[in-house]
Order: sequence, then structure tokens, then C-alpha cells
Amino acid sequence: MTVGSWLIAASFVVPECHMGRRYHEGMAIPYESTGRIQQKTRTREALVAATRALLAEGVEPTVEQAAAAARISRTTAYRYFPGQRELLLAAHPEIDRTSLLPADAPADVERRLDLVVRELARINLDWEPQLRAALRLSLEAGRSGEPPVLRGGRAIGWIEDALGPLRDTHPGIDVRRLAVAIRAAAGIEALVWLTDVAGVGRAELADLASWSARALLRAARAEDERRD
Repeated sequence: MTVGSWLIAASFVVPECHMGRRYHEGMAIPYESTGRIQQKTRTREALVAATRALLAEGVEPTVEQAAAAARISRTTAYRYFPGQRELLLAAHPEIDRTSLLPADAPADVERRLDLVVRELARINLDWEPQLRAALRLSLEAGRSGEPPVLRGGRAIGWIEDALGPLRDTHPGIDVRRLAVAIRAAAGIEALVWLTDVAGVGRAELADLASWSARALLRAARAEDERRD
């Protein structure tokens, strides 16, 4: 085999590298999924941690800024995150809890809902800078046709979990619809409007979210009982 023919053959088996990704048979392979995976995972985590810290300071960092904060070279950082959008998306909190209720959760729906909404308010405040960045990216995605960043969040499922007993006591209530309405009053979007526009203090947010959630629950119950 000549050198030229060997190089041609090799091109079919050696993954191509481009913009921090490797390609094999036309399939993109994330840079951190190949070779020295543990070290690459630590590097990625360092970049994400630096991004979250900068967001908490009021800075929406570029890849270069995150790299500098993490003491990682810009060239290396771009292998993980080709742009600011990808970097900020990675900083979005991933909360794996399937429920916000304690193990000894009460059976009363109002009390269950109060526990969940107050915990959701705490999460919103703890992760406010990251959630604000994700909200901005979602608004930009709406204009560009890309899928919203905040779609698929767990909050609606957490609220549905709190409302679960309604399926037995008030089967006429659309629990999913009610959970969506409560989420609209208790999510990061409401926090932004309440603090930035209405001037509500952050110490008041949990009480206000709980009050709104109870009002929606009571309205749904009253409507269901009128139908009966």
C-alpha cells in the first residue's frame, strides 16, 4: 500500500476533530467523552463551577472569562464550550429530585402545596443568577427558532406531586392544568417580574408564592364543587 492510499484508508477509521468534537462515521462525539474521561470531566466541572460563581457575582461570562476564572487555557475551554450560549446552558442547575416533599409528607393538599412552593422559592433564590441566564437564553431561542432552555423543567412535576390527593378527592380537577397555573406564579419568571418590576423584596417571595398557589387551589376546588 502506498502512503497516499494508506492515508485515504485511515480517514475512514480515525475520527475527525473539529471545534472540540470528534466525528466518527458522521456522528459527533463530545470532546469530554473520548480519552482521559475523568480528567476531562473535572475540567468541564471546573469551567461550569467558575461560570456559576461569575453569574452569582452578576457577570454573564464569556468562555474566555470562565477559563480565566477556572485557570484553564482558552484553547482547552473552547473544546468543551464553543460559545457563551453552550457555557451558560451548562451552568443551568440540574436538580434530580423527583419530589420536594419530605418523607413524612402530610395528606392535606394545602399543606403539601405550601411545602413544595416554599421549597421551590428557595431553589429559585439559591440559583437565581443561573436561572435568570437560562431565562434570557430561552427568550433569545424563541426569536431564533431554537428550543427554549427552560422547557422540560421539573417544577410542574413537583407541584403535581403535591396535588396528587386531588385525583381521589376532586377527580373533576385537571391536576396538570392547575400545576401549570401554579408554576406560572412560582417560577423564575414570576421572581423576575416581582423583584424587578413590582419591587417585592426577596424575603417576601415565598409567602407571596404560597398565597398565590393556595388561591389557585381553592379556586379550582370551588369550581369543581359548583359543577357537582
